[in-house]
Amino acid sequence: MATTDFGSLPRENPCAQCGKPIAVPEWVEAGPRRTSYLWRCRACDYRFEAVAFFDQSEPNREALAA
Repeated sequence: MATTDFGSLPRENPCAQCGKPIAVPEWVEAGPRRTSYLWRCRACDYRFEAVAFFDQSEPNREALAA
């Protein structure tokens, strides 16, 4: 399920190819114990995905990796 809650999105992630900052992810999909982010760089048109995994035993949902 995609989300549009821009308040909790990661911001200014550097492009994996050219290093320019990307303001917000193009697509976000939340699942059990993970959230996937699709990033698209407007400078070089490179697209990549980052996934954050969460420890369910922690109530504050702190990311284990992204």
